[in-house]
Amino acid sequence: MIRVVLPSHLRVLASVPGEVTLEVPGCVTQHSVLDALEARFPMLRGTIRDHVTQRRRPMVRFFACGHDWSHAPPDAPLPAEVASGREPLLIVGAIAGG
Repeated sequence: MIRVVLPSHLRVLASVPGEVTLEVPGCVTQHSVLDALEARFPMLRGTIRDHVTQRRRPMVRFFACGHDWSHAPPDAPLPAEVASGREPLLIVGAIAGG
């Protein structure tokens, strides 16, 4: 089981109180995790990645094992710690301003 931590506004939208666990078949990548997340919570479609291009939204970041995976290829395997469920994949809403 893969563990995913969503930002608070997406937890509210998906009606989940905290961390989400997902069954991800095959290789665990950003793409496969988001596919599983959107299949289980269809209301999240389009909030994390664009409907058409499937690219990560600009103000969304992915962190795994203390590293920023936001600019990694979407089909690159995530760390073994995430794939095994020992560590969560963090989906974070970036903050901008000045």
